[in-house]
Amino acid sequence: MPDHDRLIEIEIKLTQQEDLVHELNRQVYAQQRQIAELRALCTSLAKRLGQMAADSDGPEPYAEERPPHY
Repeated sequence: MPDHDRLIEIEIKLTQQEDLVHELNRQVYAQQRQIAELRALCTSLAKRLGQMAADSDGPEPYAEERPPHY
């Protein structure tokens, strides 16, 4: 295989790898955004749950109730 053809083949492979890396970077960025949103949601839900527990006067009404399958 002549050097020119090998060089073209290498350039094609490099271009494909660059495209793949770019797409993977986009996916990682999107996942990081989603993780950040989910963390914020978990924090918000934990605060709401804490407020609900603090607002209740006694133990939770269903804390000692046996599930129906017993």
